[in-house]
Amino acid sequence: MNATDQQTGVKPTIVLVHGAFADASSWNGVIERLQQQGYTVIAAANPLRGLAADTAYTVSLLNQIDGPVLLVGHSYAGAITTNAANSAPNVVGLVYVAAFATDDGENLNDVESGSKDSILGTALVQYHYPAGPDGETSVELAVNPALFRAAFAADLPEETTALMAATQRPTAAAAFSEASGPPAWKKLPSWTVVATGDKAAGADVIRSQAQRAGASIVEVEGSHVIMISQPQAVTDVILTAATAVAETHR
Repeated sequence: MNATDQQTGVKPTIVLVHGAFADASSWNGVIERLQQQGYTVIAAANPLRGLAADTAYTVSLLNQIDGPVLLVGHSYAGAITTNAANSAPNVVGLVYVAAFATDDGENLNDVESGSKDSILGTALVQYHYPAGPDGETSVELAVNPALFRAAFAADLPEETTALMAATQRPTAAAAFSEASGPPAWKKLPSWTVVATGDKAAGADVIRSQAQRAGASIVEVEGSHVIMISQPQAVTDVILTAATAVAETHR
């Protein structure tokens, strides 16, 4: 086996997990670039039904993948990946893209309450969805379309954000109220993309959590959906992480 074969043999599968109010297509620009570099990429279909349920779904996916995995989360999915990697021994590294690197016992409502950059809380509207056999309902949240661009994607054209607002996926309130468990970033190497114009998660919160996690931090000028507006910059960070974990697990 030559050096090229060895390098190819340890390339991790890259699993991308989208955040709240979005779907897997938000990774399209990044997926295209990663595939051009020869990586196997899976963009998970995050159910957005709550941190515990979404983590369990992600773990089930990870446990069906052979070989090492580099796990990438955007926004709320950072909390999912932080938890899921503890139950998936094939995860060898974490990348947070404008994403929460939560600690044990934290929930996103409390984390966000301290942000001076985030305006998302004032942009959310409530809906209800069926949650039981006897007519029980639970709360889910969506972004007010009139405020979507300002809160979520201010660096994208208005025509694009109008489509994103119309096709957004509401997220169960449990995603923000359920407590996170022991964080995988305490045992795995991590990288964080801080979007300096992030008005949803809040650039200040993401930066602070990345520093706490000891992540390698790259700051990129752009909105919360930095993987859409700056896909090459985000891809570059993922490739750096993928190369690093491949070297470690050669």
